[in-house]
Amino acid sequence: MLENYFPILIFIIVGAAIGVLPIIGTKVLSMVLGHDRPYAQKLSPYECGFEAFEDARMKFDVRYYLVAILFILFDLEIAFLFPWAIVLQELGWPGFWAMMVFLGILVIGFVYEWKKGALDWE
Repeated sequence: MLENYFPILIFIIVGAAIGVLPIIGTKVLSMVLGHDRPYAQKLSPYECGFEAFEDARMKFDVRYYLVAILFILFDLEIAFLFPWAIVLQELGWPGFWAMMVFLGILVIGFVYEWKKGALDWE
């Protein structure tokens, strides 16, 4: 009876090993090979657009979030190309032209955002 669950046990062990071993390996390698010499640029805020340890009620630039949202929007739209490319031969010409219309709308939206200055960072 228990031998039916043996593959599941092996799957759990291998999955845990794949998740835990890289973490342990990088910690050990960083202790052996790494050095900890922080400097101002290394300790500066990363990808947040403003200082992280200031007043919570400070004004911040909304353009950062606009650019981030636009990036996510256009990046996710590109994700539709991979499944489409895999089944393109089965879809034939109607599937090809449907994707060209989709990409055309995407390009028009991108050019509109570019012309409006939403991608400019001053």
